[in-house]
Amino acid sequence: MSEPSQPLSVSDAVALAKGAVSAWPTLVVNGEVSGFRGPNARSGHCYFDVKDDGASMSVIVWRGTAQKMGFELRDGLSVQLTGKFDVYKASGRLSFVASKVEAAGEGLLRQQVAELARALEREGLMDPSRKRHVPAFCSRVCVVTSLSGSVIEDVKRTLARRNPLVEIDVVGCSVQGAGAPATIVRALATAAASRPDAVLLVRGGGSFEDLMCFNDEGLARAIAACPVPVVTGIGHEPDTTIADMVADRRASTPTAAAESVAPAIDEVERQMLQRQVRLGRAMSAALEFRRQRMESAARIMAGSVEADLSRRRVALEALGGRGCLVDPLSSLRARGADLLQTEQRLHDAIPRALALRGERCSQAAERLADAGGRLLRPAETTLARLAASLDALSPLSVLARGYAIARDSSGHVIKDVSGLAPGDEVRVLLGRGSFEARVNVVHEDRA
Repeated sequence: MSEPSQPLSVSDAVALAKGAVSAWPTLVVNGEVSGFRGPNARSGHCYFDVKDDGASMSVIVWRGTAQKMGFELRDGLSVQLTGKFDVYKASGRLSFVASKVEAAGEGLLRQQVAELARALEREGLMDPSRKRHVPAFCSRVCVVTSLSGSVIEDVKRTLARRNPLVEIDVVGCSVQGAGAPATIVRALATAAASRPDAVLLVRGGGSFEDLMCFNDEGLARAIAACPVPVVTGIGHEPDTTIADMVADRRASTPTAAAESVAPAIDEVERQMLQRQVRLGRAMSAALEFRRQRMESAARIMAGSVEADLSRRRVALEALGGRGCLVDPLSSLRARGADLLQTEQRLHDAIPRALALRGERCSQAAERLADAGGRLLRPAETTLARLAASLDALSPLSVLARGYAIARDSSGHVIKDVSGLAPGDEVRVLLGRGSFEARVNVVHEDRA
């Protein structure tokens, strides 16, 4: 290859390298994390090297990609990276920028366990309010573990040493391998059927892969649904499985799990003695309080009785001093005197009342007569006027002036001679009296 015609600046050389590297395709690389730094407190980016037996390369994971990983990066973790190489212009350093980071090997298992744990947590299986109360003093426990290991003997020795009164039942199961979760679920059901105070699910230490059976979803749901409180003691102190998260109580080791359900007998005795002393003191205080209250009540009662007797004594003395008891006839004499006074007042009051009533009646009669005259006067005037008019219009007045009224035999007034014939009888009414006549001649003229 021919040399360039003229030298390049560093910036141009780096830019040329960056352009060439940018043309490389997207790669998928497997390796082990080394020298991990991040996430950066300010930017949130992660920086580390990924290596294998023969090489190492620098890796950058931007903040957005790091937030989507779903697990934490650490040294020694096997990962699978998807991304492209890039050249950092300021330093000219070649780095692999990962657009996707996935765990591989044990890391993949941890990622899967973390995802399952988050899903169960969203369902509420790890909620403290759901977990059952483990009795402080368990009289009977059932241990679920492998019968071939030393764990069961450790648990028995611990329970026997701390509290020999605790009864122990054992249900065997497999605690490692693909089929282990199913056997543990069956063992939990068998243990719960005997209704112990608590179930101890325990296993000794091991690798992450060895403990994977305790990260099974079916086992987690079985622990959550178990009617008896479940206490786990799986592996060593740093080991935490999904079974531990779902259990009602998690102990760091099988021995610690046994100790948590069986307080030491000497501790129990010490607590009982302390409670005996506290109970005695509380009883003495309660009795002293009751005694003081009784004395106070007795004083109050004595005072109340004395006051009541004093009131009754005064009342009896007042009753004894009454006149009806000293002189039984005094009330009759008093009533007789009252009646005589009432009689005298009645005799004095009747004449006055009658005189007052007579005076009031006379005044009322005068007012009535005066009012009657005033009321009748307009009517009398009207009556006189109407009587004069009636008299003026009355036929009797006409008759009194010399006129007469003739009626036929039927009593009808004869107004025209055409209705008469010779021989008809008529009655003639005068101003005073009347007479009957017979018609001899009928004259048609008006004269």
